[in-house]
Parts: sequence; structure tokens; C-alpha cells
Amino acid sequence: MTLGHQIAWDDTVLPFQLDASDIRGRVARLDGVLNGILKQHDYPPQVEALVAEMALLTALIGQTIKLRWKLQLQVQSKGAVRMIATDYYGPEAEGEPARIRAYASYDAERLTDGPAFDQVGEGYFAIMIDQGQGMTPYQGITPLEGGSLAACAETYFAQSEQLPTRFSLSFGQSTEPGVAQHWRGGGVMLQHMPKASPFVASGEGDGGTLSASDLVQEDEAENWNRVNILLDTVDEIELIGPSLPPNDLLLRLFHEEQPRVFDTQTVRFGCTCSEERVRQSLSIYSAQDIETMTTDEGRVTADCQFCGAHYDLDPATVGFEAQDSAKDS
Repeated sequence: MTLGHQIAWDDTVLPFQLDASDIRGRVARLDGVLNGILKQHDYPPQVEALVAEMALLTALIGQTIKLRWKLQLQVQSKGAVRMIATDYYGPEAEGEPARIRAYASYDAERLTDGPAFDQVGEGYFAIMIDQGQGMTPYQGITPLEGGSLAACAETYFAQSEQLPTRFSLSFGQSTEPGVAQHWRGGGVMLQHMPKASPFVASGEGDGGTLSASDLVQEDEAENWNRVNILLDTVDEIELIGPSLPPNDLLLRLFHEEQPRVFDTQTVRFGCTCSEERVRQSLSIYSAQDIETMTTDEGRVTADCQFCGAHYDLDPATVGFEAQDSAKDS
């Protein structure tokens, strides 16, 4: 594949449908997005891996929802990695890119040499959808279990949405000859759309969390199992690229399932922070409160955890008691 074709597939999500199986899906390739997210922070390798995994999940899930504003994925845990937050902002207009940002909060002294998922402890995985002003936000949560963040997302869709869902993800530092080392990631999302299983409809079952296999029956189960077996044949390098375009990957995996592709969605690293937003967040504080936030140098400062932007403000210009003339100066 030429460099031009490779670049064309970087930072994209390709929707597809398997007509022979009544299964839809997405193929994501992230390159500059992961670099944009991870270069802002000097994360340890285990934390980088968790953030990369969350970013891929965010790209795949975000593209399945017709968002007016924002999708957020969040991990809250009692482990060494206390929180991971990712945001997906839908395109503002037809043909424009979606935007993704992410960051993690962790206790470096509690990190171990174990697998990345071992760094999160008891807690929950949450998906939140905010459709903008005048709309009621939606939130669904599921426990942190299953051995990976992708498994948590699969459980969420089975438990909260009754949608059998499967993710296959790969990510890491690319070391292509003649190219500077950089992050690449890729993944496939599969999703069936059946009726809820009898366990869901009647409230029966063993009281545990649901999985995709609980939600498909008979012909649907056969289709779902067959397509998952095909996905199991994918190699990590095929998911990441860069030598195999997503179209060719789908044909390699699912040619007998009659794959049909739709318009590609471009994604970019993007943050919504601004000086105006910082001022708005400080507008609830009195002059006395602002004084407690003022540095020894006589400034009020704020740093964006997502993109690393630094804001340095005159304390006289912030808070609800700030003088209009000071704000304008």
C-alpha cells in the first residue's frame, strides 16, 4: 500500500454491515489521535496502554451514536489508576471530523509490573451521552471486571442495552523503518441487534452480569458465533495497519458474510478548553475565594488535564465580583 493510501486511513472509523449475518460494525484506525492524547503526558507504560484502549473504544462507540454533542467513557476505580476519562465530540457539520480527548489520574507508587488491567481495582466503567442543552444526559455503568476495558464495554452493552457486542483491539508504538516511532492503534467492533433474551424479559437467570451469548438464540446465535470465530483469526498487525486498508481487512475476515461499507468518519485529537471556559468555571467564586487560589506571584493559574494548556489570569478579572473594566483589560 502506498503512503498516500496509508495516510488516508489514519484516524478514521469505517462503518460496515454484514448483510448475510445481520451484524453491523466499525473498523477504527488511530494514529495522530493517539499521539495527540499521549504526548501531553509522561504516562507509565501500563497507564498508556489503558488510555490507548479507552481511546479506541471511544472512537468505535462514538461513531455508532448520532451525537449532537458529546459521548464520555469513564473508569473510576480504587486501584493504582484511579480514573480514566475520554470524550468524543460529534462532527459539528457534515464532512467535519469528530474529536477525541483523554486523560488518566493514577498513583505512581501503587503501580505494579502486572498487566495493564491489573492497575485498576474495584470500581466501574461508565458510558455517558450528553446531547446538549435542553436534553437529559444519559448514563450507564457496569463493574470493572472481565480482564480488559473492552470486556467491560461488552458487558455494558449486554447488560444495559441488550446488544451483543464484541471488540477486538490492538495498539502500541509503531517502529516502521524510516519513520519516527509513534503510536498506532486499531480495532473492530461487532454488534448484533436482536430482541432481548428470555433472561432479560422474564427476569430469570443466575443474577450475574449478562454476556453477548445470553442475548442471541438459534439462527442469530449461529450467525453471531460464526462471525466471532472469523474475527478471532485477525492478527494484531492487521488491526493496527498500516499495510492493510480497512476495506481489505473486512474482505479478508468476512468475505462470505457480504460486507457492505458506508461513509468513513474522520477523527482528530481535539480539546474544548479555552480561557473563556476557565473564566466561566471561576465565575461562581467571590473575591475572597479567588484570593485563596492566587499564587505567590499574584496570578490565578489553571492547567487542562486533557491537552496540557496553561492559563494564567489576573485575579482581579475573575470571579463574580470582578470589575467589568478589569475583565476587559
